[in-house]
Amino acid sequence: MSKPNLRRDGADMPPVDELIKIATLKKPYGIKGWLWVFSETDNRADIFEMSPWWMKTATGFKSLTLKQWREQGSGLVASFVEIADRNVAETMNGTTIWVHKDSLPALDDNEYYWSDLMGLTVINEAGENLGVIKEMFETGAHEIISVKATKDSIDDEDRLIPWHPDIVLNVDLVMKSMLVAWGADY
Repeated sequence: MSKPNLRRDGADMPPVDELIKIATLKKPYGIKGWLWVFSETDNRADIFEMSPWWMKTATGFKSLTLKQWREQGSGLVASFVEIADRNVAETMNGTTIWVHKDSLPALDDNEYYWSDLMGLTVINEAGENLGVIKEMFETGAHEIISVKATKDSIDDEDRLIPWHPDIVLNVDLVMKSMLVAWGADY
């Protein structure tokens, strides 16, 4: 029987498939172990309201305890209990920060976290299977849905579909599907 992964505060490590990436640690800031933090949330500072934090390391997930944070210029910097000085901070560049899904703020109707959309089957109004959502990304105008063809797709074409209310007609997380106004020949 395996032992649970415990945090210093006694909280159990949640299952990895229930974690969501919220940020990445970047270069050190100063000499006291502070790091630049690149937030992946719409409102960058919202990550500091989510907890507990887990960092993904080469040996698995480990707890990361926030001591202080602040806005610095156009970015965010933070210090952590586990990172005592600049020497340790130098080794942290690129480390990703994760939280349990339950730590995320509640959404309004018809709002979705991108992570919840990954793997949904995309069906058009003609009932054609266009593939599954592989990733989401932003452009200057709007978000884009990257759809990867599968063995069940109408063809072998990968597609880029804009996330727009005129195009994305329905999202059904229970049925793991998205209905779009998008022809197979677009």
